Amino acid sequence: MFEKRPTEPEELEACIPDAERELVVITGMSGAGRSEAMHTFEDLGYFCIDNIPPALIGQLVALTALPGSRIRHVAVVCDVRGGSFFSELSAALAELAASGHPYRVLFLTADDRTLVRRFKETRRRHPLADDQSLAQGIRAERELLKPFEENADLLIDSSQLRPQELRAVIRQRFISGGALDALNVTVSSFGFKYGLPIDADIVIDVRFLPNPFYMPKLRDRNGLEKPVRAFVLGRVETEEFLRRWYDMLDMLLPGYVAEGKAQLHIALGCTGGMHRSVVLAEQTAEHLRRHAYVINTNHRDLGKDKDRT
Repeated sequence: MFEKRPTEPEELEACIPDAERELVVITGMSGAGRSEAMHTFEDLGYFCIDNIPPALIGQLVALTALPGSRIRHVAVVCDVRGGSFFSELSAALAELAASGHPYRVLFLTADDRTLVRRFKETRRRHPLADDQSLAQGIRAERELLKPFEENADLLIDSSQLRPQELRAVIRQRFISGGALDALNVTVSSFGFKYGLPIDADIVIDVRFLPNPFYMPKLRDRNGLEKPVRAFVLGRVETEEFLRRWYDMLDMLLPGYVAEGKAQLHIALGCTGGMHRSVVLAEQTAEHLRRHAYVINTNHRDLGKDKDRT
C-alpha cells in the first residue's frame, strides 16, 4: 500500500502480532475533525497519542506487545503538524506491514469551503499557512496527503457532519467486537442509610422487596452468600421485578450507546447495602454480561451495616 523502506528486524523483534491488539493511525486534513476522532477513541478505551512522530510508532507497538502489557487498543494521530517528521509516515506503515502487525488508517477530510470556515471560526493557524494564504495552505496539505487518502481503510468526509455525528460514524466502524464494547458499565449496590452514590446515572430502590435482615439466620450474612441469594431470588416479587428491570435495561442501554455515552453507572440500593441490593446488583451485572457489555461491579457499603438500626 505504502512505499516500503528497509526494515531493521531488531527494531520490531519484540512486536509479536496479536489478533486481539489493534492500532489505528488517524491522519487527514487540518480542521476535518482529527481532535474529535482522538476524543472518541479515548472514550472507547484506546491508548491515544496525538501528533506522534511516525518513526516512533514501531517502538510504541513493540512496547504495547511486551509480556504483561494490558494495552490492547492504540490510536495515534500523525499529520502535517509534525513537519519534516511527517514524511516518514509511509515508511513507518510499510514497516508495520512487513512485521505483520495489523493496523488501520482513518483519514478525515472536508471540502475547502468548510475547512476555511472552520479555521475562521476557531481562529486557529493552519500548519502550512505560515508564508501563504489559508486557501493555499489547504491546497498544499491536500496534495501532500493524497497518497494516504487514496489508501486509507476508512475515509470520512466531515463537511456535513456535526461533532456528535462524526463520533457516531467512528464508533460504528472502529469498535472491536461490536458496538456494545463502547459502553463501560459499572453496576453497584449501596445502602440508602449511607447516602446516594453521587456519580450514579441510574438509581433503583429495591427496598420494596422482603428484607433478609429480619430473618435471624440471614441477618449477619450478605448478598454474596447462597442463603441470602436464595431468599431474595426465590420471591415472586423479585421474579417480577427482574423481568421488568431486564426489559428496561435492554431498551435503555442500546440508546446510550447510540448517543455516544462511554460510561454508565447503575446503582441499586436497599437499606444497608448488605442484602437485597447486593444480590440484585450481581444479577444485573450477569444479565448485562450475557449481552456482551463491559461490566464492573462494586458493592459500596458491604460490611458497613454494623449498628443494625
